[in-house]
Amino acid sequence: MRSGNPVLKDSTFLDLSSGTVYPGSANAMTLNGTVNKTGLMLLMLTLTAAFSWSQAVVQTPDGPQLAPGAMLYILGGGIGGFVLALITVFKKEWSPVLAPAYALVEGLFLGAISAFFEARYPGIVMQAVMLTFGTLFSLLFAYRSGLIKATENFKLGVAAATGGIFLIYLASFVLGLFGIKVPYIHESGIIGIGFSLFVVVIAALNLVLDFDFIESGVEAGAPKYMEWFGAFGLMVTLVWLYVEFLRLLAKLRD
Repeated sequence: MRSGNPVLKDSTFLDLSSGTVYPGSANAMTLNGTVNKTGLMLLMLTLTAAFSWSQAVVQTPDGPQLAPGAMLYILGGGIGGFVLALITVFKKEWSPVLAPAYALVEGLFLGAISAFFEARYPGIVMQAVMLTFGTLFSLLFAYRSGLIKATENFKLGVAAATGGIFLIYLASFVLGLFGIKVPYIHESGIIGIGFSLFVVVIAALNLVLDFDFIESGVEAGAPKYMEWFGAFGLMVTLVWLYVEFLRLLAKLRD
């Protein structure tokens, strides 16, 4: 059960082999339970995002501007979400507590960073939200109808591309610490836009692998708390996809 999502990886259910139960029992993971928990996490993320949005933007005579403390929400939410994600990956049984906490903290990050983009590119946030959920439901329909199948080659390709993107972003971040800027990919030229389009496609295809992972968990009779872990993994992909849509739309505006 290979997945490009670093949270939902192929060894997850192997790690749980001693804790699996019979599919359909009261203590087993269900599809409806995972969907409900994903919706709850989205609601929690939206609430904290609305709060940080309201705190990150101030009205000035020249229009809406970022508040001086906006970076605290961006850095605090981003780092806090990353730490909670790492703990959740290694402590899956804690996911009923850590997954909601991740949603709340990540909402602070997304609200502030969305306010930053909205202040610079009015209307961009609504476009990114619509594209994110449009992609989610379109791929869910394609997966459920059999138009897209998560074959082994498909999983390998998406996983390899996701890993490559991660290494590029990691190298860009490390080099940036030394004042070295990776050319083209973060700029608004043809290459930069093309790179963002590629990343958006790979992030979207990770949704298919997430759907397959969750379905496999249900069929394998994973423990009930894995509903939270599955919802958490899907949330990670949605957050990534939304941020990449913001970046792409910003490049197109430029």
